[in-house]
Amino acid sequence: MGTDLPTPADLKERRTELGLTQSELADRADVSQPLIARIEGDDVDPRLSTLRSIVTALDDAESAVIHAGDIMHEGVVSIAPDDSVRTAIDVMVKEGYSQLPVVRDDRPQGIISNSDIRQLESENAAELPVADAMREAITTVEPEATLDEVNAHLNHQDAVMVVTDGRLRGIITEADVAAHIS
Repeated sequence: MGTDLPTPADLKERRTELGLTQSELADRADVSQPLIARIEGDDVDPRLSTLRSIVTALDDAESAVIHAGDIMHEGVVSIAPDDSVRTAIDVMVKEGYSQLPVVRDDRPQGIISNSDIRQLESENAAELPVADAMREAITTVEPEATLDEVNAHLNHQDAVMVVTDGRLRGIITEADVAAHIS
């Protein structure tokens, strides 16, 4: 046969990478959980048809995984760190956004939001550069990051920036995730 059969360790590794329990995989492959345990423990040599069912179930689970690149918002509206806070406000009002990525040479530098601007105490706050008001703590992920990873970041951040080789490709907010789930 031309294809190499996965080892018990390969099967277990794929199952755990996909975040499936033995029971969940057993349900998907239409076999018993003890059989999965025995196969992963290398206690039993499964029939080829059983192995095929398990591999198919793993493939299906993998294709069901949503990645950052699938849900990111492309064509990101951003602002430069040297632009004025007034410019940032104008862009947010015009676009209807409550926050903007701060980008220089396609590389994310930070994020500025309405709440960051409200916290400015200077009388000439609108004239300040965005760099003085932005938050530099931003979260970036690669397009291959899973929805679970993105969700974990969104628990602590307003937005996650999707980058390839450090260059901004897209942005994901809670609204993007909610729209994809519903």
